[in-house]
Amino acid sequence: MRYQPVSARSAPVLFLSFLSLLQPAQTVKHENFKTCSQSGFCKRNRALADRAHAAGASWAAPYELDEKTLQLKDGVLTGKIWKTEAGGIELPLQVSLFENGIARVTIDEAQRRTGEIILRHDSKARKERYNEAEKWALVGGHKFQKTAAMETKEGVTTIAYGLDSYEARITHKPFSVQFLKRGEVYVVFNDRGLINVEHWRSKVEKAEGEGLTEDEETYWEETFGGNTDSKPRGPESVALDITFPGYDHVYGIPEHATSLSLKETRGGKGNYNEPYRLYNADVFEYETDSPMTLYGSIPFMQAQKKGSTVGVFWLSAAETWIDVIKTKQNPHALTTEKASTQTHWISESGLLDVFVLPGPDAASVYRQYGELTGFTTLPTMFSIAYHQCRWNYVSQDDVKDVDRKFDKFDIPYDVIWLDIEHTDGKKYFTWDPLTFNKPESMQKTLAKRDRKLVVIVDPHIKNDGNYAVNKEMVEKGFGVKDKGGDKVYEGWCWPGSSHWVDCFNPAAVNWWKSLFKFDKFVGSTPNLWIWNDMNEPSVFNGPETTMPKDNIHHGNWEHRDVHNINGMSFHNATYEGLRIRLGNGKERRPFVLTRSFFAGSQRSSAMWTGDNQADWPHLQQAFPMLLANGIAGFPFAGADVGGFFGNPSKELLSRWYQAGAFYPFFRGHAHIDAKRREPYLAGEPYVSIIRDAIRLRYSLLPAWYTVFHRASWEGMPILRPHFVMFPDDEAGFAIDDQFFLGDTGLLVKPVVKESATETTVYFPDDQVYYDYFDFTTYHRKGHHEVPAALEKIPLFMRGGHIIPRKDRPRRSSSLMKYDPYTLVISVSSEGAAAGDLYVDDGETYAHQSGAYIHRAFTLKDNTLHSTNLHPEPAKAAAYNKNMRSVRVERIVVVGVGKEWATKKEVEVKQGSKTWKAKVIYTEGKDGKANTAVVRDPKASITKDWSVSFT
Repeated sequence: MRYQPVSARSAPVLFLSFLSLLQPAQTVKHENFKTCSQSGFCKRNRALADRAHAAGASWAAPYELDEKTLQLKDGVLTGKIWKTEAGGIELPLQVSLFENGIARVTIDEAQRRTGEIILRHDSKARKERYNEAEKWALVGGHKFQKTAAMETKEGVTTIAYGLDSYEARITHKPFSVQFLKRGEVYVVFNDRGLINVEHWRSKVEKAEGEGLTEDEETYWEETFGGNTDSKPRGPESVALDITFPGYDHVYGIPEHATSLSLKETRGGKGNYNEPYRLYNADVFEYETDSPMTLYGSIPFMQAQKKGSTVGVFWLSAAETWIDVIKTKQNPHALTTEKASTQTHWISESGLLDVFVLPGPDAASVYRQYGELTGFTTLPTMFSIAYHQCRWNYVSQDDVKDVDRKFDKFDIPYDVIWLDIEHTDGKKYFTWDPLTFNKPESMQKTLAKRDRKLVVIVDPHIKNDGNYAVNKEMVEKGFGVKDKGGDKVYEGWCWPGSSHWVDCFNPAAVNWWKSLFKFDKFVGSTPNLWIWNDMNEPSVFNGPETTMPKDNIHHGNWEHRDVHNINGMSFHNATYEGLRIRLGNGKERRPFVLTRSFFAGSQRSSAMWTGDNQADWPHLQQAFPMLLANGIAGFPFAGADVGGFFGNPSKELLSRWYQAGAFYPFFRGHAHIDAKRREPYLAGEPYVSIIRDAIRLRYSLLPAWYTVFHRASWEGMPILRPHFVMFPDDEAGFAIDDQFFLGDTGLLVKPVVKESATETTVYFPDDQVYYDYFDFTTYHRKGHHEVPAALEKIPLFMRGGHIIPRKDRPRRSSSLMKYDPYTLVISVSSEGAAAGDLYVDDGETYAHQSGAYIHRAFTLKDNTLHSTNLHPEPAKAAAYNKNMRSVRVERIVVVGVGKEWATKKEVEVKQGSKTWKAKVIYTEGKDGKANTAVVRDPKASITKDWSVSFT
């Protein structure tokens, strides 16, 4: 949350008094957010786990699968589980087996779905368990394993499916499921007997003097921070223990400010005492190294052991807690020397709905997860360049001045941002009539250098009868309702009294989309894009700074059911509004930044890690968070460069720009009370250091865009942890302060510690690695001390890769469109290298019709080849014609032999023509590699060609 100073304009006096109590403190206020013991359903399920642990082998969960009800048809098993408590509770079971190896287990509750249930307080909430999360998180097109076969024997039903000998082995009493591939167990459900589906029950009125049990105290209502949750459906949590036998490392479940390899949560040295929480919240000045909830939630977890990767996806939009425990033995293995990870997943409401992703490797898991929830959208080129932001640029003249000064100091940037102060009294889709009275002129100035403007639009709508957006929303019933279900909910946010648009309502979404049309959003132009903040949603006077759980959304679902999807529903609607505003056939790929997110958000937005602090711990924390987001399918992620709160030292600011140059989303941002810190204000040598970092990002944009392209259809992370690249190297499984940039071969170890002049880099194999800047060579696997003076970014090229880049400095990425390319070849120990380049127009959807270039570069037997990877080259003919003048102007070959010293030229062959290109050789000294530069080979990026180095 970005608390506004008391001097804020256009805010009611009462609201200012409220904000005065919320001025920045040193760290997060823990008392504003629940612990597990303060969350009734989490406390109950954790207590159940404690009882099960204490009982040991005598513990048995009261859940039995009814063998007589089992049916397998076309890859889907159906049946009934009976919860043997309370006279028997029927729980419909469905196990769906997908062609790609994924297995889905869904458990519902028949009584809530079909029984005669009367909700308390005359609530209008739906009585059944929420079953629409898949409408938001999943994409269609899944086919089932119709050849799956079932066998039942001695109380165990085994389903065999898939080409990789997959099995789901279901024990009937007590209910549990083992998932196997090639005879090895890789995931187990209910291994410890912690399954729990809290069934419907009527509230029993106690006799006078008879108190409630500890559990019953939170069954029917729950109070926290002065807010009472009416809980009309009573207790309805679902929980399940999921074990990864033999897997010692688990990753994922963002968003948490913690290590990439997740720590245990049941105490012990270096561990946490609280579970990881997923409950999207506006956490003010969040702390590092914590399992505390933050702004977004992706309930996806990946488990890793040597040579094997598996994953689980827990599909629930409700508040969720996850415990993680490591054990020293694996009872499901033939031997017991391997460790295992035991997890316990607990959600407040909804179905018990879990997907198992069998891998067998990381690339397969990411593809499987992408096939479920969709792949990250291919972003526009400008959006992966540098963004300049602060809360707030105070006027259109201020914006123009910043724009001029970036040019004056030769620092490229693509986008400048406006926070809430650009509006007329915190009313979105408006402009301040004094300070931003000519918004189109301002955007025209930016467009001269192909720069863009991003403005903020949040989901809270000012409660003002004269504000057309609010008036229309209320009159049409498009706002979220209070717990009664009739009145539009009123809470407090930046404008003071506010209403919230309900983007679960299709009619509300269509209306919201229409607000982005140019005749509605007066002053906007095609050069303007949108930032969705505060969409958890943030409610200043709400429980845990968010919306009451018993509020009612479209379809009469309670907010508790949809909370973690709320932010995604909002940024999806914004994305669609931007996409259609130019009309059919004129669509441009939208850019939307969101703070709140869920599984599937990657299809329509970028994200950032929220309101971090200008200190070294938050700089250190950023990369583990971004890596976790990347492996959870949402790689277009960044952190505020420089830190949002506070004033960074010039050293910290410089190091943060060096790190930020390797954030997929690269934006400098600052709080309204922070000193101005545009890069050109830092003074020398810091301005030059920051300029170099930003220019490095721009020069590598061809490589970044190529990596994003692969992520958009294959699901591979942009930033790749060591375990993804080297799955057999257990020494790299916990590393989260260095990473590879896609499959470019670039290994990055940003400096994140104060006063560092050197740092330790881990090279995961014996392949040669070259320093990107001075070509120093490293040949041995293991840890190496490398120089890291303030002006130095530890960046290395693994031998065997070809990296495309552009070396001509420009003021924005769009101005680089027709610039020539440089190919940097890092020759492997075996004398070979390979890489690729993907190019399209960077802004429209023409690439979906084949208008793109995709080239493969290979160095083998002393010859460099460029070949076409486009499967239908005829569809690229018009685009190729447009790009025919774009060429390769330099080839830098790193790691050549001394025989190159006598070379003066090389032969280039393109089609039937051949010509010569000059070569400049430089002998490496003091541990540096020999290099050769082929000058202007005049090779087109649209055609096949070769360069002979013999």
